[in-house]
Amino acid sequence: MRVINLSSGSDGNLTYIETEHTRILVDDGLSCKETDRRLSLIGIKGSQIDGIILSHEHTDHIKGVNVFSQKYDIPVYAHNEVWAGISDKFDRVKEGNKKIFTEAFAVKDLIINPVEVPHDVKCFGFSFEENDKKVSILTDLGHTNERILNSVQGSQLIYLEANHDINMLKNCSKYPYTLKLRIAGKNGHLSNDAAADFIEKLVRTGTRQIVLSHLSTENNTPELAYNYICSLLSERGLIEGENFKIDVALTRPTTFFRLN
Repeated sequence: MRVINLSSGSDGNLTYIETEHTRILVDDGLSCKETDRRLSLIGIKGSQIDGIILSHEHTDHIKGVNVFSQKYDIPVYAHNEVWAGISDKFDRVKEGNKKIFTEAFAVKDLIINPVEVPHDVKCFGFSFEENDKKVSILTDLGHTNERILNSVQGSQLIYLEANHDINMLKNCSKYPYTLKLRIAGKNGHLSNDAAADFIEKLVRTGTRQIVLSHLSTENNTPELAYNYICSLLSERGLIEGENFKIDVALTRPTTFFRLN
């Protein structure tokens, strides 16, 4: 299995996952043209994609889906309650390509396990499994819990939201108070502190590679998120580079991971 995040953050989210027989996208918040361009950077054509898996209805996760699905005749998979909020936006997606999931499902040899996460719209994280390999994606969630932890346990690689630094969010002059409350709320986005707490649990249950994802451009930086989270975990006896590795997903393509 190979995985790469091609874009992460409020400007657009796009992750590519492949097995020997399957190639999928998780969300597509870029234009069709830009999605094609980024796939070309890793030697993939849009016509090779077997499906698009959607987490929720926000524009930074679905912007390119309508045109990209039409152009390449690609199935789009979303929970039935997510479809309720997006079906009128996907007028170019063939009816036969609108796929509904309510539980675990497969795209060829890739098993996909959705887990509902707390956000201000119906939203899902995912684990992707092929034989003994498991990758998970958890972004756009206001808090974590044991149910979510259990669903992603055993992942060799997890993309985890580290959206904002608490103090930067409090002091952000560009955001109204109501937006700050939404982001920091239980149905908003994970802070660096909350991400560190969850990473500790992941590492102690076997995960060895974490990618900090969906960072705010206004209220976080890759350097701050990485250094702050590593420092918190170090205080708890978990040393990045020894017990686990942390990367940061950016608005451009980053590390291409191969799970053997």
